[in-house]
Amino acid sequence: MIAHIDAGKTTVTERILYYTGRVHKIGEVHDGEATMDWMLEEKERGITITSACTTCQWKGHSINIIDTPGHVDFTVEVERALRVLDGAIGIFCAVGGVEPQSETVWHQADRYKVPKIAFVNKMDRIGADFYEVVEQIKNKLGAVPLVLQIPWGSESEFKGVIDLIKEKVIVWDEESLGERFEEISVPDEMLDMVEEYKELMLETISESDDEIMEKYLSDEEIDEKTLKKAIRRATIGLKLVPVFCGAALRNKGIQPLLDAIVEYLPSPLDIPPVKGQVPGTDREEERPPDPKAPLTALAFKIAIDGGRKITYLRIYSGTLKPGDSVYNPRKGVTEKIARLIRMHANRKERIDYSQAGDIVAAMGLKNTTTGDTLCLKDSPILLEPIETEEPVITIAVEPKRVQDHDKLIEVLNKLSDEDPTLKYKIDEDTGQIVLSGMGELHLEVVVHRIKREFSLEVNQGKPQVVYRETITKTIQHEEIYEVEIGGQQHFAGIKIEVSPMERGAGNRFVDKCENPALTEEMLNAIKEGILEAQTSGPVMGYPITDVQTALLDVKIKDPNDLMAFKIAASLAFKNAVEKADPILLEPIMRLEVTVPEEFVGDVIAELNTRKGRVEQIEKRGPVQVIKGWAPLSKMFGYSTSLRSVSQGRGTFIMQFSHYDKVE
Repeated sequence: MIAHIDAGKTTVTERILYYTGRVHKIGEVHDGEATMDWMLEEKERGITITSACTTCQWKGHSINIIDTPGHVDFTVEVERALRVLDGAIGIFCAVGGVEPQSETVWHQADRYKVPKIAFVNKMDRIGADFYEVVEQIKNKLGAVPLVLQIPWGSESEFKGVIDLIKEKVIVWDEESLGERFEEISVPDEMLDMVEEYKELMLETISESDDEIMEKYLSDEEIDEKTLKKAIRRATIGLKLVPVFCGAALRNKGIQPLLDAIVEYLPSPLDIPPVKGQVPGTDREEERPPDPKAPLTALAFKIAIDGGRKITYLRIYSGTLKPGDSVYNPRKGVTEKIARLIRMHANRKERIDYSQAGDIVAAMGLKNTTTGDTLCLKDSPILLEPIETEEPVITIAVEPKRVQDHDKLIEVLNKLSDEDPTLKYKIDEDTGQIVLSGMGELHLEVVVHRIKREFSLEVNQGKPQVVYRETITKTIQHEEIYEVEIGGQQHFAGIKIEVSPMERGAGNRFVDKCENPALTEEMLNAIKEGILEAQTSGPVMGYPITDVQTALLDVKIKDPNDLMAFKIAASLAFKNAVEKADPILLEPIMRLEVTVPEEFVGDVIAELNTRKGRVEQIEKRGPVQVIKGWAPLSKMFGYSTSLRSVSQGRGTFIMQFSHYDKVE
């Protein structure tokens, strides 16, 4: 389940669990009773913070579900879920439409080539507009929506949905909490609209399927089975996105969505075999989704539960049992599976084995971290790891009692194992513990968890921005390193050129040296020295970014003196950067503020005082959406300011965009 915050992911998941018989009572998010929001932090805040897994059965099929957070600070939870899942349901609010975080997670799913279904939720809310959301899916997400249901009524008049394939209306019995529903004939006033949208549906499918195209052009009758097979092919082939609608809170629209998961989203057998690299070679290998093939699994999430480490695994091929030894090629270690568990949010169910296609949790894996591959030692494979964003905001933390210092380090190790976007370091100059994360909410939740789950009282400093440094002009520099250590002479000469690159390009090393005496080992030592030097810049000691370093020439006396080349390269880079007019860069955030029309002027004025830049203002139903940019350093405490200028009616989301010059 992927979506912007508050689109209804957890509410939809709760209904799915109820109708599939996985739970016997519907838990509501607003009551703090939702099964999938099990953490105390989630219950109190009414938002999802950590992705929760569960498995349920529907019409003879087993469905693995991961309910992901919608808040931008917890995007890594979505990233790692999409990396291991075969299909996604994008949930959109019928009033808000395609919101910023919906775009982010949708494009993440595109990057991993995950087939998707769209569900337009909250059709019962004032301002609900199904057709506008479908347009936004097309225009904002660049997807081809295939409308398979249209709503019968909307807002308080929302009665049910019309299935365009069967040409029937589905209405739910409210007394049975939506468990019972019936199919009735389309009312006369909707017949023309159903005809129009059925025609549009057939036209859209025919554009992506030759078999349907032939039948459509020759006005042949297309039976339901043929149509559904074509929709499945097009969905799995990433050509179309089937669109459904409903109101999860009113228990409407969930069973047809479950049918759609089974009918249109892929099973592990429908997707191409997973590819990985054979460690130590350039050879790629495929592993089919077959229980008899060699074991291939990816650790996509680490969780600490009651002080014990649980590793979530997606099994791509082979079979895994408790007691099995597994090999981790990235770390070069062999570990033993102590227990295998099927997770239902935070409830555990012991299982005897798992096989290709399963998502399970394992206990006993001490050295495995997020993104590691697990396989058999005699048939190793290395899957692509999971990418994570770099933190943009830091705070200083310290234990209230001096004797708790080591315990705090231990807790931070556990939490950063669990969350790759959470980093900490001990500042060499001040001895402070500096904690870095994705946003104010992210760090706030972490500090609360340290206090609550680990009974550790901490003090925290004000949030600080993580800056970067770069250069503004191209400089050539030659460095001669000549020194005598312990009676031994060390010598290396290096000439480099540093030049600025465009924002967001990162650092690059280019070898332009034509000296035939330069060996691979020396080149690696030079690269190492430059990488080390890039961690601290001359302006304020922040990491250097967006710089190209070209090696032009080397002077060699002893080709085995690699240490001299590493030191020379490091000094050459530092001195070159100092001459190249270095500047400080700060993180610039993409901002979207949603407010009622009468507050737009005040909100823009407030943003101007924070050096914000408004790019566009878009009308979205009864509210206005202000889009723009602002430096992170000026955005601390913005939620309080926004509440005061909009009488508590404004909301905003902020997302890291790029680094730019400090004004």
